[in-house]
Amino acid sequence: MKKYNITTNLGLKIIAFIFAVFLWFIVVNLDNPVGSSTFRDIPVQILNEDIIKSAGEVYQVEGDQTVTVVVYATREVRQKLTSDNIVATADIKQIDSTGRLVPIEVSISGFSGENITAEAVPRNLTIQREKSGKKVLPLTVDTDGIGLADGYMLGDATVKPDQVTITGAESVLAQVDRAVAQTGDVDGISEDTVLSANLVLYDANGNELNQSQIENNLGKNGLSVSVEVLRVKSIPVVFDVTGAPAEGYKYTGCTSTPESVQVCGKSEDIDKMSEIDVPASLIDISGASESVEMTVDIKPYLPEEVELVDENSANVTVTVKIEEEGTLSIDFMVSSIKLNNLAENLQVSYEPDAEITLRFTGDEDLLDTLDISNAVSVDLGDYDEPGTYDVPVRVNLPAGISLDGQVSVRLILEEKTTEDNPGSQGGQE
Repeated sequence: MKKYNITTNLGLKIIAFIFAVFLWFIVVNLDNPVGSSTFRDIPVQILNEDIIKSAGEVYQVEGDQTVTVVVYATREVRQKLTSDNIVATADIKQIDSTGRLVPIEVSISGFSGENITAEAVPRNLTIQREKSGKKVLPLTVDTDGIGLADGYMLGDATVKPDQVTITGAESVLAQVDRAVAQTGDVDGISEDTVLSANLVLYDANGNELNQSQIENNLGKNGLSVSVEVLRVKSIPVVFDVTGAPAEGYKYTGCTSTPESVQVCGKSEDIDKMSEIDVPASLIDISGASESVEMTVDIKPYLPEEVELVDENSANVTVTVKIEEEGTLSIDFMVSSIKLNNLAENLQVSYEPDAEITLRFTGDEDLLDTLDISNAVSVDLGDYDEPGTYDVPVRVNLPAGISLDGQVSVRLILEEKTTEDNPGSQGGQE
């Protein structure tokens, strides 16, 4: 038997082998060809940034911190590949001599053993370096988002901590003018509350600043705002007098402007108050023969735990009425005057708080019991055209009392509109 020699026709065998490999390569590429896929907006992770921070500097990326990545692989690999498999990094250790360009490297995870290559576009991340600075700012509170229940007002609002330290590029910190703790929107608060708050930075023009390049020392606890909620109540001011007026005159009472003031405080303190008493010793009418008007600061007569809602309302004007015996003056609301014989096509208007003063004479005992709440009227039978008129006032009085002089009230008569305003007219008969 003839022995087989592998070297026989060696040249032809090599050619056949090369052809077979070539043919296999063609078949494989026709079935699973190598191509490219493009993935956009891949975030770039920056490594070893402490190198810059340890030099007392900070940096910021010029433009977007994302790249486009082109991946070269077989069709089978590319069909399975997603952006989650792509990791783009820029290592500060590899920064170039200009101190601005950091090479971007791309790696593909999850496809070990596959022939994959990738490149980033652009190939470098451009950074800008600057000296780092620090700034300590006091914190104020913005409570615009806090809505209180009816009858309550905001008291003190304190923030914890009361200051913040911010760090960043000196040029960025130079823009920061003030720091504010801003609470979220919340409604219906009626008791003291602690709210979480966000740090907001503003420039000198009141514009809110972007904090992406700024760090602070607030940590995970952040900011909290303690809000004090106060009860609001309208309290009448009550005056009394001391002494006796001159012979032949009498004291007929006090009126004040305003008649009541709004005060605020804790609910338990406000609930105890029914009026503000001004001591009689403050107003001495000894020997007075005419009415006395004076201004009184009521703040000293408030309980220690209670304050005025408006500090400007502390000064109250009080009028002490002194009249001759046998006379009585009454301030009467125009809105309480009865309107008789008003034309059907007309309506009456006047100032909501308009008053007239009526002065009566008669027996002192009768004057002491005089009630004119339903006794004052005007007759509009002669007024059938729109206009402004001074109309005589009539008062139905008991025997022994008379109206001193003729009193008129100024009324405006207007054509009725489709929607009448009942509040602008007095009683009508």
